[in-house]
Amino acid sequence: MAHTSNLHSVIVGWLKILLPLAALMLLSTLFLFARGDGASDDIPFAQIDAAAAEQRVASPRFSGLTSTGDTLQISAEAARPAADGGSQIDIDRPHLSLDGTDGTSLRITAGTGSIDTVARTARLDGLARLETSDGYTMETAGLRADMDSGTITSDGPLEAQAPFGRLSAGQVTVETAQDGAGGHIAFTDGVNLVYTPSTAPKDD
Repeated sequence: MAHTSNLHSVIVGWLKILLPLAALMLLSTLFLFARGDGASDDIPFAQIDAAAAEQRVASPRFSGLTSTGDTLQISAEAARPAADGGSQIDIDRPHLSLDGTDGTSLRITAGTGSIDTVARTARLDGLARLETSDGYTMETAGLRADMDSGTITSDGPLEAQAPFGRLSAGQVTVETAQDGAGGHIAFTDGVNLVYTPSTAPKDD
C-alpha cells in the first residue's frame, strides 16, 4: 500500500514538471509556425481571446429588402449576442442606410444599438444622427427602425436642420414610399420652427 502511494506521488511529481514544459513547447511551436510565413505584424492574441470570450463578430453587415422593395443595410464595428440569450444582437457604432425605390435615401449613425432578429427591428442609441438625401439632418437620443416596413421613429425629442430652416420636435417618423405615394417625414409633439427663406434673385 505504501509502495502504491509512493508511486502515485512520484507520478504526480513528474507530471508537475512535464506538463508545463509540454505546454511551453507547444506554445513555442505555434509561435514559430505563425512567424514562418514572413509576416511582420504581431498576432493580436488579446483581441482574439476577447472575441472568443464574448462571442464577438467584427465588422458585421446585415442587409435585406423592406416590404416595399427598399434596400436596408446595417453595419457596425462589432456584434455580439445579448446577455439575456434572447433574439437580440448588440452592435457597436452602428451605421444604417436605407435606399428607396424612388431614389431617396437616408443614413443613420449612432454610438450603440441592437437588432432583434425575431421582431425584425433595430435600435440605434447614443446620439443618433440621421441624414436624408433631400436635405434633412437630425440628431436625437435614439431611433427605432422597422426592418420590414422601413419606418424610422425617434424615441423622443430631436433637433433638425431642414432645407427651409431649423426645427425641434418631440418625435419624428420617417416613412418610405408606399403604394405609389412618395415617402414623407412627420414631425410631431410640439414642433418649433425657425423659418429661413431661400434667397430670392435680385431684380436688375
